[in-house]
Amino acid sequence: MNQLAAQEGQETFVRENLLSVARQIVEHYAGGTRFGIHADSDGLIEIGEEGGQLTWMDAKMGDRVMTPRHGKPVEIQALWYNALRILERFGEDRWKDTAEKAKRSFASLFWNEKAGCLYDRVTPQGGDGSIRPNQVFALSLPYPILSGESGRRVLEVVERELLTPYGLRTLSPRDSRYQCCYQGDVLSRDSAYHQGTVWPWLMGPFICAYLRLHNNSEEAKVRSRALLEPLLQHLSEAGLGSISEIFDGDPPHRPRGCISQAWSVAELLRVWNLLRPEKD
Repeated sequence: MNQLAAQEGQETFVRENLLSVARQIVEHYAGGTRFGIHADSDGLIEIGEEGGQLTWMDAKMGDRVMTPRHGKPVEIQALWYNALRILERFGEDRWKDTAEKAKRSFASLFWNEKAGCLYDRVTPQGGDGSIRPNQVFALSLPYPILSGESGRRVLEVVERELLTPYGLRTLSPRDSRYQCCYQGDVLSRDSAYHQGTVWPWLMGPFICAYLRLHNNSEEAKVRSRALLEPLLQHLSEAGLGSISEIFDGDPPHRPRGCISQAWSVAELLRVWNLLRPEKD
């Protein structure tokens, strides 16, 4: 909504067509909806029902959940905080207190001092210390829920453990559950899907976080363009003119999955547009 409203002549369209829908979404999440989804007393969103794969890491075979995400997933909190701030930006001031409470709660609940980054999710049993890319959304969205030195430490961990030439790994190679390749039968592939496999669409939020924490400097833009170069070359390697769904976690990072994935393409276009010189 923010990005659309920033385009010339689009603010009226957003207010007349999107604002009421966005308000209803936030109201339902705040009040509680299916699958035990609700805003907790700390202002954060909780998924109370185990076994339901409700985030983008949704691989499941029968009753076997490959990457449990119930509780409070880190990226959901970042998205929720942004939804609240966007409504506030459009004059919905009643969400301001909830947004501020969520931000305070997030800082104390999600910081994993041992790893120097954020927990992937928090449950009543404690924080999940799996080093995954979901935490980058705390830095990359229009209203970052984390900033300053903590944000820089998170980005350092993500870059060290997860960054590849084709996107971010879904799990650190140092983790005993890490799967280096996406291959084999359905169970083997689903087991690897979010346990180390690289997803190129995640390069978008990584670059947005990198630019923000480096003050959108020209040097940061130069490096960001260089980070996109392997994906640009990939346009002629699998699905011609498109970007594959996933890549192996280990070099040589072979492309896997479908040969043309919409959100891989969309994120490449989005960040490339951000990096274009103003004269273009």
